[in-house]
Amino acid sequence: MSDREFAPGSTLTRAMVAQMLYSLEGKPAAGSADFADVAEGAWYADAISWAAGEGIVSGYGDTFGPNDPITREQLAAILYRYAQNEGYKTSQSGKGTEGYLDASSISSYAVKAMDWAVNAGLLSGKGNNTLAPTAGATRAEVAQIFMNFCKDIAK
Repeated sequence: MSDREFAPGSTLTRAMVAQMLYSLEGKPAAGSADFADVAEGAWYADAISWAAGEGIVSGYGDTFGPNDPITREQLAAILYRYAQNEGYKTSQSGKGTEGYLDASSISSYAVKAMDWAVNAGLLSGKGNNTLAPTAGATRAEVAQIFMNFCKDIAK
């Protein structure tokens, strides 16, 4: 992929999503990251430090996994925590993930966030009545989810 290519089918990394939210917030002051794999001065270090400090992102113990593809359930959880942090409405009515064949495979930390994301219209099924919560979120999906978030949640 080049600097001039969007690559809609490629996945986004955890660092990229943190950077998107950090930029959306106007790049506020950030502390230092307490993750062994987030090097000081890395392009994403301030974003991850800020997001972790605000309780928006979490890592895997002492690591963050900045280059790991972000999963659909991780994205839902991050946006849910960001919405709560900003005081946006996070209570939604509806069936949420009920009825999706793979709803039971959603990680416990992400169940409420996935219900919210589905009810809010941020996240939809992948076909065959599945949500694919542990699948990597593509650039196209994340672009649509962020557009819906900004239009419908952060209004």
